[in-house]
Amino acid sequence: MLTDSKIAMIAERLRQSSHEFRELEEAHHRLDLELIQLQKRHVLTPAEELTMKDLHKEKLAKKDKMAELIRVHRDHELQTAPQ
Repeated sequence: MLTDSKIAMIAERLRQSSHEFRELEEAHHRLDLELIQLQKRHVLTPAEELTMKDLHKEKLAKKDKMAELIRVHRDHELQTAPQ
């Protein structure tokens, strides 16, 4: 199990070295902002509720992919570390 500090260190390395990770993180933040804007409304139309649900799903998918990249990077580090 990774600690929060180890995850943060790996994420920072990926931010510097992985275009894919940066794109995922930017998209995740953008989706978060869109959700915040929708949540500010007192009443949502049915279409807005569906949009909100889709945004949540997409945001979760981005987060899952970032977590996968972190795991792959960690596993790669463990395999290449001197014994």
